[in-house]
Amino acid sequence: MSNTSLENNVSACANCGKGEEAGINLKSCTACKLVKYCNRECQIAHRPQHKKACKKRAKELHDEKLFEQPPPLEDCPICMLRLPTLVSGRTYMVCCGKMICSGCIHAVQSRAAKAGRIKEDDICPFCRTPPAITDEETIGRYEKRIELNDTYAIYNMGGYHARGLYGLSQNIAKALEFWHRAAELGSAEAYFCLGIAYDDGDGVERDMKKARHYWELAAINGDLQSRYNLGAREQNAGNFDRALKHLMIAAGSGCADSLDNIKQNHLRGHISKDNYANALRSFQAYLDDIKSDQRDEAAACKDYWKYY
Repeated sequence: MSNTSLENNVSACANCGKGEEAGINLKSCTACKLVKYCNRECQIAHRPQHKKACKKRAKELHDEKLFEQPPPLEDCPICMLRLPTLVSGRTYMVCCGKMICSGCIHAVQSRAAKAGRIKEDDICPFCRTPPAITDEETIGRYEKRIELNDTYAIYNMGGYHARGLYGLSQNIAKALEFWHRAAELGSAEAYFCLGIAYDDGDGVERDMKKARHYWELAAINGDLQSRYNLGAREQNAGNFDRALKHLMIAAGSGCADSLDNIKQNHLRGHISKDNYANALRSFQAYLDDIKSDQRDEAAACKDYWKYY
């Protein structure tokens, strides 16, 4: 049997032809999933013939995953509306580990202000816990959440070490430890920070391949800034088709910078009118999806809450 025939037969070893019907436990090539082998020796022996097809299919699989629509954020546990993707429209509450939208936080603060009870009613909208008063109390709350493997608490602690906040000494090595731990738990934000560290050479040796790797993992998990960065890098390299894929996904998730980038490239003739129109529609659909009167009121009170 020829090598081509063996590769097309997924129930037989691509190298020696022994099949599952003989009781052999075949294992797929982990990179491409196209072929199977009966043992490590057969995989190594077949590598010269398989290498080209393997790399091609592995890249296709990677791109399929990279350009999938990212998972949507969960709903706000109070108003039950989809949380905004931009961090300015939501706040992590370390007291209970909940992510609350800006509208629900504003509603509680607004009622307290109208009643003249700002200090008394400055509480978590979900668990009704008053805010921490001291740095020690804040860090203590984070440590309790970290013991529970709270991904966002671990990610935030990395940021506090990176910037030297809440009485912590600035320590990028410690920050990287927390970000790696949060990334292992699937934190898109932690992947983004690791990408920035390698892009800047901050605490690690500068490595653009690793920066891109972490940004891709962040983008797959829904981080808009990483998606935008990847789009901008592809654009700078002249890969406008790949750049557009990234920017369209980001625009559809509420990234105003990506929408503006698409607009500017349309005006330069790099992106078609139809693609720009699709980007506008998907961006507006995102705004409609997260819109609420409370969030509009919150946005009106905070100029920096543009697009939530």
